[in-house]
Amino acid sequence: MSNPFIDKKRGPLNSVPFHLIQLDHYIPALKQGVIEGQKNLEKIKSNQNPNFENTIFALEHVSDLMDEVSTVYFNLHSAEASPEHSKLAPEVSAICSNFSSDIFLDPKLFEKVKVVYEQKDRLNLKPEQLKLLENTYKAFTRNGANLSEDKKKELRKIDEELSQLGPKFNDNILKATNAFEMILTDEKDLEGLPDSARTAAQEEAAAKGHQNSWLFNLQAPSFMPLMKYSKKRDLRQKLWDAFMKKCHKDAFDNTEVLKNIVSLKIKRSQILGYKTYADYVLEERMAQNPKNVWQFLEKLLAASKKAAEKDLQEVKDLAKKLDQLSDIKPWDFGYYTELLQKQKFDFDEEELRPYFPLEQVVDGVFKVSSRLYQLDFKLNTEVPVYHPDVKVYEVLDQKTQNRIGLFYCDFFPRATKKAGAWMTDYVKQGLNSQGIMDIPHVSIVCNFTKPTKEAPSLLTFDEVKTLFHEFGHSLHGLLSNCTYKSLAGTNVYWDFVELPSQFMENFLVEKEVLDLFAFHYKTKEKIPESMIQKIKEVSKFQSGYFNMRQLNFGMLDMSWYTLDKVEDLDVEKFELDATERTRLFDPVPGATNSTSFSHIFGGGYSAGYYSYKWAEVLDADAFEYFKEKGLFNPEVSGKFRQFILSKGGTEHPMELYKKFRGREPDPAALLRRDGLI
Repeated sequence: MSNPFIDKKRGPLNSVPFHLIQLDHYIPALKQGVIEGQKNLEKIKSNQNPNFENTIFALEHVSDLMDEVSTVYFNLHSAEASPEHSKLAPEVSAICSNFSSDIFLDPKLFEKVKVVYEQKDRLNLKPEQLKLLENTYKAFTRNGANLSEDKKKELRKIDEELSQLGPKFNDNILKATNAFEMILTDEKDLEGLPDSARTAAQEEAAAKGHQNSWLFNLQAPSFMPLMKYSKKRDLRQKLWDAFMKKCHKDAFDNTEVLKNIVSLKIKRSQILGYKTYADYVLEERMAQNPKNVWQFLEKLLAASKKAAEKDLQEVKDLAKKLDQLSDIKPWDFGYYTELLQKQKFDFDEEELRPYFPLEQVVDGVFKVSSRLYQLDFKLNTEVPVYHPDVKVYEVLDQKTQNRIGLFYCDFFPRATKKAGAWMTDYVKQGLNSQGIMDIPHVSIVCNFTKPTKEAPSLLTFDEVKTLFHEFGHSLHGLLSNCTYKSLAGTNVYWDFVELPSQFMENFLVEKEVLDLFAFHYKTKEKIPESMIQKIKEVSKFQSGYFNMRQLNFGMLDMSWYTLDKVEDLDVEKFELDATERTRLFDPVPGATNSTSFSHIFGGGYSAGYYSYKWAEVLDADAFEYFKEKGLFNPEVSGKFRQFILSKGGTEHPMELYKKFRGREPDPAALLRRDGLI
């Protein structure tokens, strides 16, 4: 049987041949990848004179076929996963995990790496070669190369189990999200909802065979409008309950999955000589250790708590005044916050939607990056895609028209896609095994408001921010200029990776930027200056409350991963204790974030959720520099590209930041931007 992975088939511009890939291609290709990988490992181990090229660079490409197959599989597992696709996850994960263990737990292989590492001062290596060598050596030691055989076996078993649990955690969330539907048949239940939400809900209901009905679900474009605008408190509560209690004591319960993940990560860390998983992770982060993270979070808590309590009190006062509601609940907060925002600023976010049709916003983010980094974006309809919603653009250098990369966009929710938004890649920038420099193929996946029969996709301001955020990650991948793939693009310390993305969000409160693309989709009139001013004012509205929300997540994450044992821990009680100081509402029995916290249990943010706030300090400080010198100042944007976007993980991020800014970041920049000082 023909197999596009094994047969090295590619689409135009070296793209993934999605049109050729079928479900029954993955496992045979992975197994072939193991065979090829084992041959490559034997070749490295047979080297009589190990050196950088025949050992370190060779290891960089030891499992190219496996890496390609698993990249495509897991990217689609998040973006386009049928039940049949998801069923393959345990086997795919096990094959990949076992081969990874074959590499890092092989004493002969480690001996070859060690020989090169111990000669590093005599090899006249270039800085990037030296960094790759050091990273490779560390990867072996941090994955058990120095352990006894018994401990290696134990570690291998743990890694295989963990490789199964992450996908299972995410699958449960997707199933729980898809399982909930709230169908309304009485138009009176739509009181307060804007026309855009009503139309979308009606079309969603019709698509599921429900006539004269409105369907609401847990996808953000459906969930958020009801929580913000519905006058029906009982419906807000019903939707909130479904969202906050998913995967907790229901048909898709993640409680034991979560506990197993934490327990195994603790065991893994302790086998490797660390007290907790956070100690293990943070050794390779800017923050360095749990103590520094806790101190950082505590400092922000001190600055945010009073502001958050004041923000909440304003909402409570309004609820009391308008509806004699003396005890507001979490499902009331969004609704009364929206009313308060309208009262204070005469601002309703729905007024912005007509200025943000999706196509214009995409064009806008292209224009911003064009002015900052001299890029052109050209739609390519020949490159194969995995779903009709996906669009592909060639990214070109404006002056030379040389191709820099491919950019995939996938914007709308569907039952086969997990919630949220993220950036990923299909081809990393850097040298391939033939010594040819590959250009990056980068993708962003989102869950934005769909077009309706009456209107195109009109984004909320939050969705516009999300697009700019994910595009910032994409620029980090697209503008990478490194030699080696494992050092390229977003392969940086996790608490540095959010800088390029969060930095891009800052542009959205600037008139100079909004004037590039924010035109009314019907009248083509430019967004009014008065509205831009309101956007600026509203950007600081309730910043204390939203800071506290992020601190709540950050402290919950750190509480889980600074445990040194789990045993008979009660997940709900543990979360209540961990978030006591950051919680602004009385707890609701059964509601937990942990059981659907995919960032830290099904993604890469374990002991790293603080990174969002850490990077906010960096992005606020960086943007102040742009404001000082001019938003599109070529010298400043050139330095940002040179030292932040193009260098990947070739140098320590603080050194890169200092080269860009001329100094270390000023922590007060974040508090200034949020209006807290």
